[in-house]
Amino acid sequence: MKRAPKIRQNLYIDREIGDALDAMATGHAGNKSRLVNDALRTWLRHRGASEAEAALRMRLNELSKELAAARRDIDIMVESLALFIRYQLMVTPPLGDNDEVGRAQGRQRFEAFISQVGRQIATGKRTIAAPSAKGGEG
Repeated sequence: MKRAPKIRQNLYIDREIGDALDAMATGHAGNKSRLVNDALRTWLRHRGASEAEAALRMRLNELSKELAAARRDIDIMVESLALFIRYQLMVTPPLGDNDEVGRAQGRQRFEAFISQVGRQIATGKRTIAAPSAKGGEG
């Protein structure tokens, strides 16, 4: 294996790092240059990976916040729907056993409701629009 040409560098390092380097070099035949060279090579190789990990970590944090907000919004919608259903059931008198006209009207209203939900989901149109970036309704 051919070694790359070496260049001389004059560096200043903290005393404690120099002492630790001296101690490590004692066990490696006193070759401080090779120890520093290998350490810098490893650090430079992993620096790019660390930057990518930091960017990924930031994006995952953003996604976690967005997911938490979506979960909160879903909880609000489910609770609102449950309260509305309970209120509607409490204030609407039951139909009589022979009230076929009322049952037919109920079925028609339900089918119209389901059709409207389907249309709005398909087109992306919402009854209550999410706040837009401009702060108005969208």
